[in-house]
Amino acid sequence: MRDATIDRVTAETEIHLTWELDGSGESRVDTGCGFLNHMLTLFAAHGRFDLEVVCRGDVEVDDHHTVEDIGIALGQALARALGEKRGITRYGSAVIPMDEALVLAAVDLSGRSALGFDLPIPTEKVGGFDTELVKEFFLAFTREARLALHLREFAGENSHHIIEAAFKAVARALRAAVKIDGEASGEIPSTKGTLV
Repeated sequence: MRDATIDRVTAETEIHLTWELDGSGESRVDTGCGFLNHMLTLFAAHGRFDLEVVCRGDVEVDDHHTVEDIGIALGQALARALGEKRGITRYGSAVIPMDEALVLAAVDLSGRSALGFDLPIPTEKVGGFDTELVKEFFLAFTREARLALHLREFAGENSHHIIEAAFKAVARALRAAVKIDGEASGEIPSTKGTLV
């Protein structure tokens, strides 16, 4: 079973996170940030991941520490669940329309952290959520998961739609990348012989 549990406690957040890669899309998400709850719930559903995230953070300050630290924990969980990445497909991509928004996500589970972020979000907030935190989340996630992620917006006017399309696209791209390649089962998908 490819899963991992992360318990992360700092002076700013307390996080319990469990991620099962080969799930059915079930989730239990309680971050203290309503918009992030929504994004992680649809991330689990579209990735077919079973995901539990419980966070108690200093949201009386703002959502920054909560969002960034959950990105950290999620990345750590993915790295741990994949182990040496034997037999995985490695690459995945998805282009997701969300009404007028159109967003591409492409992933390489390379063992090297990189984020290409071309996701212009027209408003500073969606409800009470600071939209600049979307980049902070994906920066933390890619750094800890040790993967390359490119996000590119081809169209979009509504900030909620753009962000939702991005989370769905990442979920679908990861779903493809972590899938076991039946033709290369047991192999490391790299000529170097390692992806860590």
